[in-house]
Amino acid sequence: MMDSKRDKDQVADCDKITAGLLKSRTGEFDLESILFLKLRGLGIHDLGCIGECMTLERLDLSGNNVSTVAPLASLRQLIVLNLSSNRISNLEPLRTCESLQSLNVAGNNISSIENLHCLQSLKKLDNIRFKDNTYNYTNPVCRNASFRTIVLEMFPNIKVLDGERVVGRGSDLYQLCKDIDDTIKAGLYKNGQLVERPDCKPWVEDNYWEIRRSNNAIIDEAYKQFNDVLHECRLLNNRATHVISQTERSMSLKKQPKQYAI
Repeated sequence: MMDSKRDKDQVADCDKITAGLLKSRTGEFDLESILFLKLRGLGIHDLGCIGECMTLERLDLSGNNVSTVAPLASLRQLIVLNLSSNRISNLEPLRTCESLQSLNVAGNNISSIENLHCLQSLKKLDNIRFKDNTYNYTNPVCRNASFRTIVLEMFPNIKVLDGERVVGRGSDLYQLCKDIDDTIKAGLYKNGQLVERPDCKPWVEDNYWEIRRSNNAIIDEAYKQFNDVLHECRLLNNRATHVISQTERSMSLKKQPKQYAI
């Protein structure tokens, strides 16, 4: 009975960020000493005292029930912020996070371009994610046909948008991959119907894509981002295999001699 009560108390503690929760997760006695914090998937809906972590540089709050980010306004040294898969519709408090370079808000309730104007004051912000196809995360604002163009105009310093490098080294590769992906998608359909994929031998072994995990928060986050890219490559590999198989079948049929009735 006591164990059951203790479990309920621990769950209740996760609903709201408290000093006790932060100290137990990081091992730090002083909230201002915390530099990296991962609170992913804990059911948090109230950010509580998170604003007291004045020196915080990296924060992961993905997969929670957060609807307001007001307590984050005091985190002026925050560099990387992951708020994906929450219930956020207003980003206004983030305008004071002047050190912010990377922001992930995919999978929230951001509904209009106007909700993004507050981020224009963040001159160091060069990596923004509003949608993540790997996890099927998006925002209502992404339905706007001109969304990508508008965002690139609003944030002239942006280097990476929704996981795709748009300027600088590597941007040509991202554009090439996008063009290839579009071509592959077009090849998946014939006369408007999705063509069934035949059995094909994979290009690599199943465990080729697996990576080892780490208990280090920084390395773990790097692994997560890298694993996301590998997952996208996996999907691209599957689609490419299908199109190649379809092309080979088509070429094989063309090479067969024509039969004439006598």
